[in-house]
Amino acid sequence: MGDPRTLFDLTGRVACVTGASSGLGRRAAVALAAAGARVVGVARRAEALAKMQQKIGECADTVVADVADRSKIGEMVERVGSKFGPPDILIHAAGVNTREAADDVTPEKWDATLALNLSAPFFLSQAMVPAMKERGWGRVVNFASLQTTRAFPGGIAYGATKAGVGQLTRAMAEAWSPHGITANAIGPGFFPTELTQAVFDDPERAARNAAQTCIQRNGRMEDIDGPILFLCSKASDYVTGQVLMVDGGFTAK
Repeated sequence: MGDPRTLFDLTGRVACVTGASSGLGRRAAVALAAAGARVVGVARRAEALAKMQQKIGECADTVVADVADRSKIGEMVERVGSKFGPPDILIHAAGVNTREAADDVTPEKWDATLALNLSAPFFLSQAMVPAMKERGWGRVVNFASLQTTRAFPGGIAYGATKAGVGQLTRAMAEAWSPHGITANAIGPGFFPTELTQAVFDDPERAARNAAQTCIQRNGRMEDIDGPILFLCSKASDYVTGQVLMVDGGFTAK
C-alpha cells in the first residue's frame, strides 16, 4: 500500500461548487482548494463570490449565475470551464428553504424551491457529465438534508425536494457510474449557515437540536471538510449512490 494521504489529493482536478458564496458551499470550495483542486464557485451574489475567491487565491474562479435558470445552463457550463477546463467534480450546494406551513405554500414558492433544490442539480449535472465521461472519471456530490427522511414543521416544499435529492442521487449513480462517475450526497445536520440562521437565532431551539444528536452538539463548519474530501477523491472510488449523513447522529436517534 502506498501513502494513504494521496487518496485525498485533488491536485490536477477541477471542481465546480454551486452556492459557493456562503455557508457549506463556500466551506466546500475552500476545502477542495486546500486539497489541491482548482475551484470555480457559482452563485448569484458577485460580492460574496469575490470574497470567496480572495480567500482561496489564484486557484479559484467565479461565475455569477442563477443555477435555477435552465435557459442559461449551456452558457453557464461554458463560463465554468473557461479558465481551468471542464470540471471533474461538481458539488450542488445551492439551495433555498422558504419555511412555509403546508396550508400557506404558494405555487410560486413551491416551483422556486423545486427549481433550485432539485431541478438544478439534475440539469447542471446532465450538462457537465459528458466531459467527465470522456475522461472516465467524475464526482457529483448533491446536498441532501435531515429532511430527506424526516418531516419538519414548515418544511413541506423543502422536504419534498430533499427527499427527491436522495432518489436523484441513486438514479445518477445508476446512470453514470458505469462511466467512472460516482454520485453521492451529503446530508448535513444543523450547521450555522444563512439557511439555518433562524434556528441559531433561537438559543433554546439550537440547544434542543444539539441534544437530539448522539454527539450532543450542532455542526461546526470544519465538520464538513472530511466528508467532502472523501466523496470528491480517490478515497471513495467504490462508493456511489449513497447519502452520507453528517449530522452528529441526529437521524440515528
